[in-house]
Amino acid sequence: MKILTIDTSSNCSSVALSDGNSLLGEAILGQDRCNSGRLMAAVSDLLTAAKLAAHELDAFAVSLGPGSFTGVRVGIATVKGLCIATGKPAVGFSSLAMLAMNLPFASLQVAPLFDARKGEVYAGLYRCGARPEARQPDAVVPPTEFLASIEQPTIFLGEGAVRYRELIQSSLGDSAIFAPWHLDQPRASAGAVIALESALKGEFTPLALLNPTYLRASEAEIAKRKKDAQQNC
Repeated sequence: MKILTIDTSSNCSSVALSDGNSLLGEAILGQDRCNSGRLMAAVSDLLTAAKLAAHELDAFAVSLGPGSFTGVRVGIATVKGLCIATGKPAVGFSSLAMLAMNLPFASLQVAPLFDARKGEVYAGLYRCGARPEARQPDAVVPPTEFLASIEQPTIFLGEGAVRYRELIQSSLGDSAIFAPWHLDQPRASAGAVIALESALKGEFTPLALLNPTYLRASEAEIAKRKKDAQQNC
């Protein structure tokens, strides 16, 4: 099954092209992750290198967040456009689950963390075998609150783990293990593993339900709520 997977949820976006259990190619975009032109150029380059056309793929997959509000929207919009143009189905998945899959078959539970700003993290807790299994729902919380829920040795990774490393160490001591730095960035190829499993089971996401998972309101939404509240006073 040929799948094109896109992730734009963090400061290092990526696109992966896979065929079953084989990775045909992957592009790491880094900066300007929200540039839809760069994203589509990467998609085109991967398809050209694999000598495939978009309509020859079986499905498209995308991370739904949490993460960068703008980035997640761009990734989802791109996949929706590709699905509409080709008539192919889509698979959506958690960006934290994708990050956790940088450590498949880890003997310890895995805590993927994104920096959510405002003194909070987007946090998940997973057991990762052939695919990630959530031990608790993804959430946006102050890091101290999340760490208080950790009761056993845990591997931390992601930009949130980098930012709050000292806090994590001081809170959990030897129970906190940190993944090597090269595993701190989510990879579309890890998302492709999740997407393949879902696609083989026929668990596709209707385009109408392929929406961002923000976990909290955007600045624009917060401002609108404040304005509406003032007008209603």
